[in-house]
Amino acid sequence: MSKVFNVEVGGRDLTFEAGRLAQQASGSVLVRHGESAVLVAAVMSEDTREGIDFLPLTVDYIEKAYAAGRVPGGFFRREIGRPSEKETLTSRLIDRPLRPLFPKGTVNEIQIIATVLSGDLELDPDMAALNGAAAALEISDIPFQGPVAAVRVGKINGQLVINPTNSQLKDSTLSLIVAGAPQGLVMVEGGAGSAQEEEVLEALFFAQEQLKPILAKIIEMREEIGHPKRPAPEPPHHGDLAQKIEDFARDRILTAVRILDKKDRHKGVAQVYQELLAALGEEALGKEKVVAGLFKETQKKAVRKMVLAERQRIDGRSFDTVRPVTGEIGMLARTHGSAIFSRGETQALAVVTLGTPSDEQKIETLFGETFKSFMLHYNFPPYSVGEARPLRGPSRREIGHGALAERAISQVLPSAEEFPYTIRIVSEILSSNGSSSMATVCGASLALMDAGVPIKNAVAGVAMGLIKEGHQVAVLSDILGDEDALGDMDFKVAGTKDGITALQMDIKMTGLTREVMAQALTQARESRLHILSKMDEVIAQPSPELKEHAPKIIVITINPDKIRDVIGPGGKMIKQITAQTGVKIDIDGDDGRIHISSPTQSAADEAIKIIRDLTAEAEVGAIYLGVVKKIMDFGAFVEIIPGTDGLIHISELEHHRVQSVTDVLREGDEVMVKVLEVDRQGKIRLSRKALLPTPEGYQAPPSPERRPSRAPKKRS
Repeated sequence: MSKVFNVEVGGRDLTFEAGRLAQQASGSVLVRHGESAVLVAAVMSEDTREGIDFLPLTVDYIEKAYAAGRVPGGFFRREIGRPSEKETLTSRLIDRPLRPLFPKGTVNEIQIIATVLSGDLELDPDMAALNGAAAALEISDIPFQGPVAAVRVGKINGQLVINPTNSQLKDSTLSLIVAGAPQGLVMVEGGAGSAQEEEVLEALFFAQEQLKPILAKIIEMREEIGHPKRPAPEPPHHGDLAQKIEDFARDRILTAVRILDKKDRHKGVAQVYQELLAALGEEALGKEKVVAGLFKETQKKAVRKMVLAERQRIDGRSFDTVRPVTGEIGMLARTHGSAIFSRGETQALAVVTLGTPSDEQKIETLFGETFKSFMLHYNFPPYSVGEARPLRGPSRREIGHGALAERAISQVLPSAEEFPYTIRIVSEILSSNGSSSMATVCGASLALMDAGVPIKNAVAGVAMGLIKEGHQVAVLSDILGDEDALGDMDFKVAGTKDGITALQMDIKMTGLTREVMAQALTQARESRLHILSKMDEVIAQPSPELKEHAPKIIVITINPDKIRDVIGPGGKMIKQITAQTGVKIDIDGDDGRIHISSPTQSAADEAIKIIRDLTAEAEVGAIYLGVVKKIMDFGAFVEIIPGTDGLIHISELEHHRVQSVTDVLREGDEVMVKVLEVDRQGKIRLSRKALLPTPEGYQAPPSPERRPSRAPKKRS
């Protein structure tokens, strides 16, 4: 039987309907928010996947074109193939707050599919999808330690707004997606226009308060219509094996993890594991996976205790110290901008390519086509972590990290009017040991300045970590990969000297207080300013000129009515200009802007002259060298600009009376003329006489009086 639950969020109804659709799923909910409708179905397999040590959770967010009343593009006219970037990022957005809330040891396949059935032009369906996923899990028989809920927070005219519309977000200085459980926040994702730390903190805890009604409604759903939960996996019992492993390996692990070099450190830990297997002897036979899991748990406990009790990190740094930072620019001769950024053992190569407006990325969205003039692509090759595995397309992680860095950098880019280029940045992670996405932000900023892109400020990023046991808390700046794995929080913050431009947070614990969050933001700001100072030593301002091989783009504006003259019939004229000069021309037919992209300035100048000649308009009082095109009894038509003719009346040929036009001019003659008048219909009146010396004693004849036009008689 269908059951509807309603809660007001941000002044709009968020409605959950269960029991009517997708009844074969373990749990399903239809969520409505504005005109958006998202069906979320969650299923858990009966069989377990033995021998794995991770949660086999898959989340897919799917946008159907029919949801916006559209037919998909492409040859097949259906949604097939690889998910769009928006679908991938939203799938990650749903996955991240849910994954930590499944019981440890769950090895059943779990799949969540969120399908957009109706799309609101003003309200992104992603919040409905995330809340629907949480509700579907909560009312299902799937063991899930929820609930969880999410809202989007904007800041418009200084006021925080929950779930702002797309139109409102255009004027918002802040856009954060915040997910939380009753115990506290679990995930944050978003960007800002150089927001201050206190401003972000206020938005996060404002969102936490706004989540409470949604969480209460999901709990109400569970209590009224929820299925009995399957039993959660019981923790395995291994007798005294865990204690034996801890007694043998703990001190050896602590010695090994203090090795500074990542590869040597991992080799040291692996050596301890081999020694453990030898010490256990026959007791370890057939239990290798169990021993490996207990060994990892021992390592995690030992290192966390070392950090909290001894106040010492793996590499010996203090909690607020950033690893050594270095940078280098301009090492690639043919590229338009390049930089290598290194922080400790993490190293990113960022390369900038400048393109013309026609190089913009065309994106087919739920509501039609959009164009993107800034792209940042992040690649994580296997050699960056010393592995050998097949190369595939970009993973969800790579797309997500690229989107985070892109969000951070986009806040400082110049407008299209200031810098009419399409910008692409590619970040190749050459070595990774913690926060390669933030190294991408730093490298991208350096590469943009090397390319001569007039960015407003340099941008840097840092990853923060947290280890918390009871009242003991350690907030770690610039975390290593190993610290990320054993910590309770991964908090990435990027920004300029003026404030935060992007942040991403995933929390593996509950009960994060405002004080701890404030400390993390403060340490992140201090670390960011330190990194920015090191970046300034490499390059402090954008290069004054573009690189030699970068295209030269010049923007000129013409009368929009003259666009057809530049294009010509069937594109003949524009093809002729590009063939003659070698330039690339992009035309904006709405406002008459023409982008001319050229490898050399001389070629651009030649193209500009041709276009100016084609689109020039006669100016009253201007003097032109024209060509006589046609002789009439009353005067001569003269082409003063290519495609533009004017009339010299017979009375404007000479100071004396001319009997016949052919006494003065013939077709094909060149003649200097002055523009006397351009009337409302665009007809041009010319004079040859005005440029001739006035004869001595000459008196100009009186101007003929114009008779007033008579109004047409009305017929009776």
